Amino acid sequence: MDNEKEYHIGLKKGDVGRYVLLPGDPARTEIIAKYFDEAQEMAFNREYRTFTGKVKGIKISTTSTGIGCPSTAICIEELAKIGADTFIRVGTAGSLQKEVKLGDVVISTGAVREEGTTRQYVPLSYPAVADLAVTSALVEAAKKLGLRHHPGIVHCKDAFYTEGTEGEGLPLAEYNEEMWKAWYRSNVLATSMESSALFVVSSIKKLRAGEVLAIIGLTYTGKPIEKKVGIEEAIKIAIEAVKILESESRRA
Repeated sequence: MDNEKEYHIGLKKGDVGRYVLLPGDPARTEIIAKYFDEAQEMAFNREYRTFTGKVKGIKISTTSTGIGCPSTAICIEELAKIGADTFIRVGTAGSLQKEVKLGDVVISTGAVREEGTTRQYVPLSYPAVADLAVTSALVEAAKKLGLRHHPGIVHCKDAFYTEGTEGEGLPLAEYNEEMWKAWYRSNVLATSMESSALFVVSSIKKLRAGEVLAIIGLTYTGKPIEKKVGIEEAIKIAIEAVKILESESRRA
């Protein structure tokens, strides 16, 4: 039934636009909504908080996913059921490369699937890849706004407290340390906790997904969280990308 609300997100058809910005933190949806015209809070259930409004006349929403791939997959599945088809994650991450500095943004082209959720969808040989049109729009938006950005592969994990000094003494401490070195040597740009689910679920469901990450930590130094910077820049890039995508859609 069209009026039936989805169990976890508490939303029904008509509550969201086709474009949805996905932060992890419910509080960040309120920050994002300040960039919308006519913003209205639609639901707040569990970790899922949603606002819907307009940007240049385009209906747009923002829904928080909570932390990690399980809740992100649920969010995308249910938003797709009520009409959303284009997702941009506006997240935070820790840098794995020295040239990716605090306050920079990373535009993800694909993700290392070092998490468990997507393994229950498809084998690990299936890649976690961002949608080309959405990624191109994000890069174009960053250039247009003159913001420092890095397109490339990111890393996705389940456990946060296995990094740096937090991981010392764990049974797999030495293994984890070697893996961080491997990702650094593989030119993986940053690490966070939601991208794999975003890309894999969207690809399987024939949805479009991209990701822009604000770098708030330097994981390669053992400091996954250092300073909350770059978030406003990431939001601006995501919103500008939506404008670009909608313009392309209308020309098609």
